[in-house]
Amino acid sequence: MTNEAKPRVYDVLAKAFTQEGVSTCFALLGDANMNWAARLAQQGCRMVYVRHEHCTVAAAMAYARKTGDVGVATATCGPGVTQLITALPAAVRAHLPVVVFAGEAPLKSGWYNQGIDQGPLIAATGAAYLYAHLPERMALVVRDAFLQARRERRPVVIGIPFDLQDRPWEGPDALPTPSRQLLPRPSPMPPHPDDVARAAELVAAAERVVVFAGLGAVAAKAGPACRALAAKTGGLLTTTLPARGLFHDDLYCIGIAGSFTPEVGLEYLAQADLIIAVGGSLAYHAGGGGQLWPKAQTLHIDVDPVGMSQGQVVARHHLRADARLGVEALTAALPARKTTWRTEAMAARIRESKPDSQVFDVEPGLLDPRDAVEALENALPADWELVNSSGHCSWFFAQMPSRPNERFLTIREFGAIGNGISFAMGVAAARPDRTVVLFDGDGSLMMHIQELETIKRHGMKILIILLNDGAYGSEVHKFRSEGLPEDGSVFGRPDFAAIARGFGLQGKTFTRLDDVLKQVEEFAKSGGAAVWDFHVSDKVVSPSIRRAHPPGKHKKA
Repeated sequence: MTNEAKPRVYDVLAKAFTQEGVSTCFALLGDANMNWAARLAQQGCRMVYVRHEHCTVAAAMAYARKTGDVGVATATCGPGVTQLITALPAAVRAHLPVVVFAGEAPLKSGWYNQGIDQGPLIAATGAAYLYAHLPERMALVVRDAFLQARRERRPVVIGIPFDLQDRPWEGPDALPTPSRQLLPRPSPMPPHPDDVARAAELVAAAERVVVFAGLGAVAAKAGPACRALAAKTGGLLTTTLPARGLFHDDLYCIGIAGSFTPEVGLEYLAQADLIIAVGGSLAYHAGGGGQLWPKAQTLHIDVDPVGMSQGQVVARHHLRADARLGVEALTAALPARKTTWRTEAMAARIRESKPDSQVFDVEPGLLDPRDAVEALENALPADWELVNSSGHCSWFFAQMPSRPNERFLTIREFGAIGNGISFAMGVAAARPDRTVVLFDGDGSLMMHIQELETIKRHGMKILIILLNDGAYGSEVHKFRSEGLPEDGSVFGRPDFAAIARGFGLQGKTFTRLDDVLKQVEEFAKSGGAAVWDFHVSDKVVSPSIRRAHPPGKHKKA
């Protein structure tokens, strides 16, 4: 590992990370983390060297979601750490375990130009910050960071002054017990029989039931149990946005519930008299407060069921249990139904309805984004990994009903654009044998377009598909609805295909859809990475924007 007679602190820190099972690290190097990173790489860790510190944490988030393990990132002190501030709250709100090795300014210096009190900044994001200022305890701090990230499912940043990293190691020879061996292994929580009986009475009295699954249902492998419950009640199925695709092949799945609900889903949710929410947080953007089901009561099945979420009353009935065990017990307790909400005509309508039927005047030479997504849905191979970014375009890309949850990643709890390319790199690192497709918008990609070089350098198989409306789509539509000048949201259409080629990637511009299938087939044969720029009309407004910002909502003064 080193030719020196005595290892340095950074040697032992690298070994501590390796003992935690770290095999991939997303990094941007500087004085305060480079020696540690070099040693980590020498010990066999795959280092993904990105071009912006924000992207280290964002990529680690997607890696954590895709692998179910802790994502690892690193940045140097001062400006390296401040660049992480947008990504960290997104990881906090998405409950993603990430550990960040962050350098700190040297303690021996009376003044250091990159010195800053990093702890309060990190704490403000909701992440944890651990000060590692005693060399002999640093390996323990690393272990504790992984333990905290795994247990609390949030990011933990370790701050380590870089002058201390360079000291000879004076601590114990043996590393501490790794975090995996210290985590409790609780069995799934079964429901209490009295709670099951009360829930069964509620469900038996309902006539139009919708089973609404979140990521907790995905994690508990409760998909089949939810399907069985919906079938026994004669009800419908839906999911949160992150869990979309859990019921992709079920005839009675109405798609996503919340801001991204398709038209037919909105209609049936409005008719529901009982929502059975399974393993979800009942967040505002998922319609948790009943915005989409005004006639319905809500039963929440979760290991930690809630009555209030994000300032709303969301559920008055609760069943505390593991998602799968709770749903299975409830299904077993229900009597057989004599009548059912389900019909063959309903299944046909769900299958045949467009997500959005609103008619728009699309300019010649531009595409309707809904048509572009439908063409891609039909053309992209079923085993490719899909990643949906944020922004106006994300509503359209979410409407791909054939795609299962395990092949479609969405992280957007903080609402920030610009993360898509990092998420795609994280998925590519987690699934190096598969092609990754990133769905993004032009404004979002521009924020971190430098990572095209990272994709090329690391040989990642990523196809980036843009819905390019020449604007910040959400903002331009909001300006228009309020009758305000839209100048600050309209930027034109840069030649993304040429930009991609400048980075050594393939690049194509699409103003027609008749050759999408052929282009997909050619890309599948050629491999590599590419940017496909679909020029779409900015006249097509997503339903979520239309509902939240109808024309004339804000009258001129």
